[in-house]
Amino acid sequence: MKTALDLLSFIEASPTPFHCVAEAATRLKAAGFSPVTETGTFGHEPGAARYCVRGDGSLIAWRGGAVAPAEGGFRLVGAHTDSPNLRLKPRPARAKEGYLLYDVDVYGGVLLATWTDRDLGLAGRIVVDVEGRLESRLIRLDAPRARVTNLAIHLNREVNDKGLVLNKHQHLAPLLGLWPEGASGTPRDVVIAALATAAGVRPEQVRGHDLCLYDTLPPALGGVDDAFLFAPRLDNQAMCHAALTALIDTPPGRATAVIALFDHEEVGSGTARGADGPFLGDVMLRLAGGDEPRCRAVARSHLISADMAHAVHPHHAEQHDREHMPRLNAGPVIKTNDNQRYATDGTTAALFRSLCADLGVPCQEFVNRPDLACGTTIGPISASRLGVPTVDVGNPMLSMHSIREMAGSRDPALMTAVMTAFLGGAR
Repeated sequence: MKTALDLLSFIEASPTPFHCVAEAATRLKAAGFSPVTETGTFGHEPGAARYCVRGDGSLIAWRGGAVAPAEGGFRLVGAHTDSPNLRLKPRPARAKEGYLLYDVDVYGGVLLATWTDRDLGLAGRIVVDVEGRLESRLIRLDAPRARVTNLAIHLNREVNDKGLVLNKHQHLAPLLGLWPEGASGTPRDVVIAALATAAGVRPEQVRGHDLCLYDTLPPALGGVDDAFLFAPRLDNQAMCHAALTALIDTPPGRATAVIALFDHEEVGSGTARGADGPFLGDVMLRLAGGDEPRCRAVARSHLISADMAHAVHPHHAEQHDREHMPRLNAGPVIKTNDNQRYATDGTTAALFRSLCADLGVPCQEFVNRPDLACGTTIGPISASRLGVPTVDVGNPMLSMHSIREMAGSRDPALMTAVMTAFLGGAR
C-alpha cells in the first residue's frame, strides 16, 4: 500500500500537467537530481542525475550510465502528464440569464456526463508580464469555484432512458456566480482579477493562461480491504508516478536510464513538447554526443511506453476479447495491436514478460476486439520517431477518461518494480 498511497499524494499535488511536472521536479530534486536547461550545455556524465523541462508541461530525467550511450544504450520509459478535461478559453468568462459562467473548451476525449454536478476547482499556469519579461506562474484555486449543473429530471423526463446528451458548446459552461443586470465591468474582468490575485500580480500584467478545471474531491483508497483507487487523472499520472519512482530508486548501471513525461498525448502529441515533437530525440542526441554515437546508442536501446490499460468491466465484458481481459490487481498489462496502434511486437513483449517473470510479478495481456476501434499511445509515435524497439504496457483501470477513475491498489507497486528492474539494466 505504500506505493498506492504515495501515488494518491502525487495525484493530489498534480491537478494539471504543469503541476504534475512541478511535483516530479520537486521529487527529483529531493532525490539528488539537478536541473539543466535547454539553453545550457549538457551531455553524458557517468552516474549523473539530471532533468530538463520543456514548456512547463513535459519533463525528461536521466541517470547517466557507467559507459557512454553509444556503448551502453538507453533504457527509456515514456508516459504522459495530461488528462482529458475542461479548459478556459482565452476570453475565460461570459454572462447568461443572470449567471456568471466560465467559458470552456473540451480538451481530449472527455467522458462529458461525469463532469456534471461536481465541485470544480481551477488550476494551471498564468503567463504574466514582470517589468517587460514574461514569466509563468502556477496557480491553484482549491475551493469549489464552479459547477456544470444538470437539468432537473422534471424538465428532462427521458434522460434515464435515452441518456444524458451534452452539447460541448451549449451545455458545459460551469456556473461561477451571479451576474445581475447592470453589473459593472465585464465577466472577463472579474475572472482575470481573480487569476491575477492568485498569481500575485495586477490584472493588467496577465498576458496569457493555460487553465484546467478539476474535481476538488481528493483521491482515496476504496472498496473491501482497500482494493481500489478512486482518483482523477489515473490516466496517465499513475504511469508518470511509476516511471518517476522507478528512476529515483534505480542505482547507476551500464545503460543510461531515462524517463520522458510528455504533455499533449490526449490530443495527438503533435506539439513542441509532445511525444511527436523533438524533445526526447534532442536530449538523446546531446547525451550521446552527436549523430553517429546516437545511432549506435539507439541500436542498443529499449523503450517502455506506459499508459493505462482497459480492465474488463463486470457489466460490459462483451466489449473485450475473451482471451485478453485484464483484471484489477492482477499485474501489468502488455498491449498489442497488429495494426500498430500499440508498438508492441513479439520481441519487445518477450522482454517485458521476462522482466515480470524474474520478479515473480504476474503479467496480463490486452488485445482490442478486432471489430472495435483501438486507441493508441505515445508508443508508436516514439518508436517511429526514435527508431527504438518499444513495448506498450499499462496498469488496468476502469472509468478511463471519467472525471474520477478507478484502478487497483496493488498494481502500482508491481509496475514500479518492473520499471525499476528495466531501468537498472535487468535483461
